[in-house]
Amino acid sequence: MFNATRTQRLFFFNLASFSLLGIWLSGFDQVHWFSYVIPAALYFAAATGFCLGRLVSGTGLAVFGIRD
Repeated sequence: MFNATRTQRLFFFNLASFSLLGIWLSGFDQVHWFSYVIPAALYFAAATGFCLGRLVSGTGLAVFGIRD
């Protein structure tokens, strides 16, 4: 069901890594706690291949009758 390809998984991993790099450069104690949710979701998508964003967007499009 919404399995990501290898290229997408690498992209998710790199995006999460750069997000954490930005958090690290800002200071872990300076950023809001919600800033950690996006890298966590991206690392989850990179590890499992299941992308929550694709699930949400696919469900939202289906509500409006748009198919992939």
